[in-house]
Amino acid sequence: QVQLVESGGGLVQPGGSLRLSCAASGIIFSSYTMGWYRQAPGKQRELVAHINSYGSTTYADSVKGRFTISRDNAKRTVYLQMNSLNPEDTAVYYCSAVNPRTSRTLWGQGTQVTVSS
Repeated sequence: QVQLVESGGGLVQPGGSLRLSCAASGIIFSSYTMGWYRQAPGKQRELVAHINSYGSTTYADSVKGRFTISRDNAKRTVYLQMNSLNPEDTAVYYCSAVNPRTSRTLWGQGTQVTVSS
């Protein structure tokens, strides 16, 4: 069964940090491009970062220097380390996995991140 399960969201104060995790099952994890997207209330879903099968990374300008995406193929897990969080980072964060053959994107169920004092 194909499944992406996110964890690690929560409430954090401005300037704080969180690490999101996404555990994958049912896919050949090492060959997939993995990513994190986010969707704030009333806004479209936007790319935060992705990492391909070679480990190359891409970041949205708004998170460069603050967020780091990484992957552990042995654990079939992708991470998003988020530092220096601000209220504009508040959103539901979704894990994604792109099939290298079909380019079809799989999605997790999302995890809420709230940055507030």
